[in-house]
Amino acid sequence: MRSWFPNDEACRDYLDWVRWSEGFVCPHCGDVCSWKMKGGIRRCQGCRRRVSTISGTIFATTRVPLTAWFETDWAMTTGKQGVSASEIHRTLDLGSYQTAWMMLHRYRQAMGTTGTALLSGDVEVDETFIGGYKPGTRGRGAAGKAEVAIAVERLSPKGYGRCRMRVIPDTRATTVRGFLQECVQTGSLIISDGHKSYPAATGDLYLHKPYPLKGSGTSAHTVLPGVHRLASLVKRWMLGTHQGYIQPDHAQAYLDEFVFRFNRRRSKQRGMLFYRLIQASLGVGATTYKDFVINS
Repeated sequence: MRSWFPNDEACRDYLDWVRWSEGFVCPHCGDVCSWKMKGGIRRCQGCRRRVSTISGTIFATTRVPLTAWFETDWAMTTGKQGVSASEIHRTLDLGSYQTAWMMLHRYRQAMGTTGTALLSGDVEVDETFIGGYKPGTRGRGAAGKAEVAIAVERLSPKGYGRCRMRVIPDTRATTVRGFLQECVQTGSLIISDGHKSYPAATGDLYLHKPYPLKGSGTSAHTVLPGVHRLASLVKRWMLGTHQGYIQPDHAQAYLDEFVFRFNRRRSKQRGMLFYRLIQASLGVGATTYKDFVINS
């Protein structure tokens, strides 16, 4: 990574190539003609305005070297377990832990914009809870945790395809139906447990195959192995990489990171994941640390 991108100039050249791979288009006037200036700046021939390579991206206004941003991208996408803010803070010698945390969260924000194609075929759906460990009630009603809907494609004869995860406020039929419409293609077969919300949630939009567990003597992980495996993997990842402490307000961002890597787990070229994240990062505006923590 450091040999490919030894300085910020090399990083800017790469961002310029990714952002305008099909040719420059001025965001102000739409003109396609420009000339390059120093510092990753282009001068539009039409309106004469200067356009920065990083303007309107997660890198805008950053005081962190782009080389550090690129190394953070590489650490997030090439390792199966991702990377924590503490490790980024330590290995890149950043000024503060908050800076490292903010960088990772900007990348997670970009990850959430990728992979929008709907799931299809046979899709397992269930819910689980994630978050910091607090004493008290377990399961539904647990304090300090976020309820998460999980959907994963069941492939034939075995194995699993893509997945989706969303933080949900409750498991009412309208909420579950909204999750399904957002993540699963109409006409797919929804495989669920016997929760009362699913018949109304699937309605006439989906085929439905429920497995009522109460009194059946069958465990949930037997009839819905895919979603339970995913729930186990995401909890193990949060416990290992992030020490099990995930605030509910930021849970969706961590889920987006997990889904980004899981859905690309079969990629033989790990560098392509680096490229995809850079590509997504160029389409998302910068969010400040204050914006991230305002509800924390």
